[in-house]
Amino acid sequence: MYAVSFYDSDPDPDPKTFERLVETYPRHRAYLEEFAKGGEVLMIGTFGDPATEGSMAVFTSREAAERFRENDPFVTEGLVWRSRILDWNPLVFEGGTLLEG
Repeated sequence: MYAVSFYDSDPDPDPKTFERLVETYPRHRAYLEEFAKGGEVLMIGTFGDPATEGSMAVFTSREAAERFRENDPFVTEGLVWRSRILDWNPLVFEGGTLLEG
């Protein structure tokens, strides 16, 4: 079972929020790179317009997603309006063939 974490953007953000995101991004990126060394984050990224659509990440487990969120500077510095984690049980295909698992 995988876990998908969503960070939702504030629908009515303070004008200073973007500046704070830019200032915080290097710490978020460094934290992400260190966390990723453990192999528990598979994909992460923003949607088309991160300011209004937010971002998501796919983790190997709910526990990994919770640990990541717990110490992510974007969260600890109050820049995520809402965060949620959903368990995900995907069908996985390789070369057009469903992998049994």
